Amino acid sequence: MTASTFDRVELDALQNGFTGEIILADDPGYDAARAIFNAMIDKRPAVIAQCAIVDDVAAAIRFGRERALEIAVRGGGHSVAGKTLTDGGLVIDLRRMNDVSVDAEERMATVAGGATMRDLDRATEPYELATTGGRVSTTGIGGFTLGGGSGWLDRKFGLACDSLLSADVVLANGDFVRASEHEHPDLFWALHGGGGNFGVVTSFTFRLYPLRTVTAALLLWTPEDGPAIGRAYRDFMADASDEIGGGFVFLTGPAEEFVPEHLIGRLTCLVLLTYAGPEAEARQAMAPMLALGHGGELIVEVPYAELQSMLDAPPGYRNYWSAEYLDAFPDEAVDRFCARASDMVVPSPSQHVLFPQGGAVARGPADYPIPWRRVARCVHPFGVWENPDDDERARQWARGLRAALQPWASGTTYLNFIGDEGHDRVVAGLGCENYDRLSAIKARYDPENTFRLNHNISPNGAG
Repeated sequence: MTASTFDRVELDALQNGFTGEIILADDPGYDAARAIFNAMIDKRPAVIAQCAIVDDVAAAIRFGRERALEIAVRGGGHSVAGKTLTDGGLVIDLRRMNDVSVDAEERMATVAGGATMRDLDRATEPYELATTGGRVSTTGIGGFTLGGGSGWLDRKFGLACDSLLSADVVLANGDFVRASEHEHPDLFWALHGGGGNFGVVTSFTFRLYPLRTVTAALLLWTPEDGPAIGRAYRDFMADASDEIGGGFVFLTGPAEEFVPEHLIGRLTCLVLLTYAGPEAEARQAMAPMLALGHGGELIVEVPYAELQSMLDAPPGYRNYWSAEYLDAFPDEAVDRFCARASDMVVPSPSQHVLFPQGGAVARGPADYPIPWRRVARCVHPFGVWENPDDDERARQWARGLRAALQPWASGTTYLNFIGDEGHDRVVAGLGCENYDRLSAIKARYDPENTFRLNHNISPNGAG
């Protein structure tokens, strides 16, 4: 069934009692409703079901299954491969379900499945509470958490899924279940890294942590300084406290007052240091990096929600991302990482990034299907550009960076950071034994693979 053949009469069963809005291809808001973060994706669903309540989600699932429609689930719309859309199928759009309620006394937040990081962070900020979120404010809570959830605070508070207390899920048959340590514990385990394979999560409950303020430092150098700075950053992070996060980055120098004129619009080496605490403490903790003679700096103490928005990339750009986790980062690897930065599309919002791990990430539960948890660092080519003529160059840069660092690769990856890279990479992101266990759980909760537009786990499929 396609958008052109979809008859409105067919919608009667769905529209009866549906609280949200049904959008078809000839409706005025259709193009806006199908737009997602990655402008390279241009898919045309037959119907978009913008759900407002849990019953809407269940009705949409049943409607799609009865008509053999391919079903996509949309939260924040940040899937770089465009898995939140489908050509000729049904999109279950959760964006209207974005409420957040905070229990400050119990330090918990209940978050609807369509909420973004901005929704969560703004709700918890008045209580001086927070939990690990994505590195931009527009990230959807759902996909982020279900994939594990790495962010600026993960070395302090662990991955986002480590703070997950329970989840409300609508299954492929339209039934509602709650998953927690004591209710459907197999499903609860699977939601810690297994992605959206098992149902539509309509609500998450998170543990929160005290956090009054954070400090961010942006330190800039020329790209020629990159190898020396990369070594210094590597050594600094080896002994850094859990409060320190951030990344070693190459990007296009923005037109900001703190950026030296000779770096504006050009390839720039940058160290981003984040600190879960006030500026005075941060400066002391960051002292070894601050003493390296940087050419430009911005050091600010801000609410966590402000930090989350600092690196927001505007929508409408073309995107290609990948990731490689490294067991070691010796001098040769630093040199290769820095040299490959020159292949990045400049000027653009692209980022050539190395993220540190360790801290609470490494100390988190070993049982979850997150094989990259114990790895010390992640290389993340985050390609964002505007001109379609740069498509192949951007892809080759990302693939080339991964290839250059293979001698030190752990063989694992973070599925939230990659697009369609094949079944083997899905298994690498989950672990082979974990994949087999996840596959059995998939067979229990979604035996017909209704939810397959994701980093897919086949029911009873061997890893």
